[in-house]
Amino acid sequence: MNAKLSLDSTPLPRMVRARQRFAEFPRADAEALTRRALGKLPPRIPRGGRVAVAVGSRGIDRLAEIVAAAARALREAGLRPFLVPAMGSHGGGSPEGQRRVLTDYGISEETIGAPLEPSIEVAPAGRTPEGTEVLCSKAALEADGILLINRVKPHTDFAGALGSGLIKMLTVGLGKPAGARRFHAEAARRGYEATLKAMGEVLLKAAPVWGGLAILEGPRHELLRIEALAPEAFFEREPALCEEARKLMPKLPFEDLDVLVIDRMGKDISGVGMDPSVIGRTIHGYSTIIPPEAPPPRIRRLVVCALSPGSRGNAIGLGMADFAARRLVEGIDREATYLNAFTALSIQGAKIPITLPDDRRAFQAALATLGIEDPRRARAARIRDTLSLETLWISESLIPEAAARGLQVDGPPAPPRFDAEGRFVPIEEGPSPEG
Repeated sequence: MNAKLSLDSTPLPRMVRARQRFAEFPRADAEALTRRALGKLPPRIPRGGRVAVAVGSRGIDRLAEIVAAAARALREAGLRPFLVPAMGSHGGGSPEGQRRVLTDYGISEETIGAPLEPSIEVAPAGRTPEGTEVLCSKAALEADGILLINRVKPHTDFAGALGSGLIKMLTVGLGKPAGARRFHAEAARRGYEATLKAMGEVLLKAAPVWGGLAILEGPRHELLRIEALAPEAFFEREPALCEEARKLMPKLPFEDLDVLVIDRMGKDISGVGMDPSVIGRTIHGYSTIIPPEAPPPRIRRLVVCALSPGSRGNAIGLGMADFAARRLVEGIDREATYLNAFTALSIQGAKIPITLPDDRRAFQAALATLGIEDPRRARAARIRDTLSLETLWISESLIPEAAARGLQVDGPPAPPRFDAEGRFVPIEEGPSPEG
């Protein structure tokens, strides 16, 4: 068979820039919030004690400022802070890789003024009631206190009262690759939340956890609040913070889309590259045959164009997409991606979708497979990533609904713009003058 795939004849819908109106919050003072929160933790560590400051692998707003402020406050209190990567198998599961991840976020010995201990060595901390051994960073266990710093938000892989936050950082992040694998294996048998509770309770008893700084972000992925939790308050307070974060999270303004184009995905954006609550798909598998009664958002075709630089080639979650641009696939670090997939038992998330030469053809392929008579009438939208939902491009057919939903629509619709290599122009740029 010598038939050649040609998408050049597939017409594209005209599109227009639209903006959601999110609540406005004043810019937070990261230093003041951090110091105020730390001041609420009980002074349980003797002067001169070593404090393991656990830092993860997410793109948290102003994380370096928060960590630096915490380190300064600890030193001023006569304590000796040191940094411990708390990111499970991320960063390729190696000390060097995890050090690089933190460096990408502006966190290093030089910028924070504290030594970094990136060892992945673990030690047993105890056993759950079911008999599963719980592992934890040896460096953290040997400290006089552990301070966890993490954002609290709904988890990408499971729904429940507990999500991503201090408890998950303690049980999975500080477990290093070996502990993260053990957690996910146990979670596959007993459920995520039950495993978080069982392992978390073991660690809160056995590890020298001093407390945690729970970070809440607003709808623009901006620092909103920092709340200090003593270890005895983790299980009591985190569910409420997770629910508050859920209400603050941005959403797509449409319940049904034929095509969603995402400019970039990555580990620094979501634990699975793209937030499932935004795209309506799960890392454990999905179907593009969506019944009308399925919960929104219902997206028939998903296109992803590139990996974020902060992902460092980890493309876990790409398997949720239907089409990808070649530049994304060529940027995959397969070893890092496969390690993440094996550790989290999320094999579906590491699969590579149909790959097209560039963004334009990937968009055309999605339109061509919808089975609609005129692709120009498709309900299509384009976003920068699943954290950036204030500004988006929408197809002409969505304009009436956008207006009804209170979105600001800028200018008349025009053909999508691409550069000479077939890549979408940056999402903030306007249509071409000639339309």
